[in-house]
Amino acid sequence: MDFNGRLVELSKITGAPAPVLSVYLNTRWVDEHQRDRVRVFLKNELRKARQGAGRVSGADLDWIQAEGEALISQARTPDAHGVALFACEALGLREVLSVRVPFEDSFVVADAPALRPLAALLEDAPTTLVVFVDAEHARLIPLTPAGAGEELTLENEPPPHPRSEGWPARAYSHYRKHILDMRRPHFEAVAESLTQLADGHGAQRIVLAGEPRNVAGLSKILPSRLAARIVGTVSGARFDTAAALVGRAAELLGRLEGQRAAEEVDAVITESAKGGQAVAGIDVTVEALNRGAVHRLYLTKRFAEPGRACGGCGALQRGAGAACRLCGQPTRAVDLAEAMADRALAAGGTVQMVESHQALTHFGGVAARLRYPL
Repeated sequence: MDFNGRLVELSKITGAPAPVLSVYLNTRWVDEHQRDRVRVFLKNELRKARQGAGRVSGADLDWIQAEGEALISQARTPDAHGVALFACEALGLREVLSVRVPFEDSFVVADAPALRPLAALLEDAPTTLVVFVDAEHARLIPLTPAGAGEELTLENEPPPHPRSEGWPARAYSHYRKHILDMRRPHFEAVAESLTQLADGHGAQRIVLAGEPRNVAGLSKILPSRLAARIVGTVSGARFDTAAALVGRAAELLGRLEGQRAAEEVDAVITESAKGGQAVAGIDVTVEALNRGAVHRLYLTKRFAEPGRACGGCGALQRGAGAACRLCGQPTRAVDLAEAMADRALAAGGTVQMVESHQALTHFGGVAARLRYPL
């Protein structure tokens, strides 16, 4: 599944002829109580949607109910920690996206898909290669937003141990040197496989696992473009399960992505103060989105503002005014955060959700890196 490509396609759906259902479920259950929580959440939301005065399709609600029941009973995608469902009968839309990290439960009925949670996941869970290496073996595990992929194992069998053949001590020292000499071809073979796998999966991050000397040996011979993608190392042993290696890597990635996002926001706010290719604040960011100038949008997870979208020129605006401030045409109410995220994605930009950031909160919880100065 090309999640980024699918995200862009979904972001192009605006002003649908019938309501679009967007349902996000946390399917990371550790006990029956958590499973019941999701069951009750989905039941209540479906009931409200059926009793509402909107034009929600009964077929769409039936499909969401059936998919939700299959997920909760684990008849489908039992290993997923989060699932996104999108439905709109009028558009022929039936989409199920299973991912490796949990979503916050939400049920949205709107004239476009609600994509903020999915966009945030793709930023926080980039495609990564987890690589364990020792002197004789290597294990390469792709980690995508959907979960761990098929593991590739490489073997480099050493020569027989000299002590088992009765070699004297001097011969044993030569054997040890030979073993060290053998490591480089092994690391070179691992580096070649790693390069092919990274290019094939479009891996943006690499996490290494193993003893420091083996990790260092592999790092030294990686092409510079791959070495630059190494974000850290975790502990690892040859007989660790793939789940254990991936779990440690995912924990490391979570910490690093939070730090990276905070550093990016700091840089954007500084650039904005200098009048460069960045803006900070709600109104100026909305203006940049209307011009198609946003390369990367930053939103705090608590950002919530009412907004309007013009039915004529399509412009977004903050607040609850009935007429478009640009062309005077009627507008419709929108969730401003969702509309801003959709507008950035549809224009080929990206969206970064930020857990908390004091300076960004001071600017209303919104900032953006621009393609060009306004």
